[in-house]
Amino acid sequence: MESNPPGDIPDNQAFVPYTGAGFTVTVPEGWARSSAASGAVFSDKYNSITVTATPAAQAPTPASVRANDLPKIAAASKGYSAGTVTTVHRTAGVAVLATYHAYSPVNPVTGKVANEAVERYTFWRAGTSVTLTLSAPVGSDNVDPWRKVTDSFTWR
Repeated sequence: MESNPPGDIPDNQAFVPYTGAGFTVTVPEGWARSSAASGAVFSDKYNSITVTATPAAQAPTPASVRANDLPKIAAASKGYSAGTVTTVHRTAGVAVLATYHAYSPVNPVTGKVANEAVERYTFWRAGTSVTLTLSAPVGSDNVDPWRKVTDSFTWR
């Protein structure tokens, strides 16, 4: 039996599709879902995947994410520590990837927070921007599950 430290997604995790406004992405089955007008948040312990779709006149660039998005994230996030901003290729096309660290929300039961590693992918097509924000405690080995999620993203 596999034993996973907090934050690691098990190798046998099943994934299910989530369909938003003009897109589909797979997310871990059984995670709690909170809906919002612009998307949804899927969470399990300190792991989360936030999916948001917003109108955007132009495609994001690393420079626009650094200048416009990251200052807002830094102001709203406790424990924020900047990482890198690059472009990456996924199945749906090119996305801007911003990495950073920030503290998780306070756990309502324990009162504790986790220092989380965050990967924020922004895809764009025809006036719509979709952002996938994946977070887990620093040191979690979620490279394969996060790649599965980001490669599953497709435009409809």
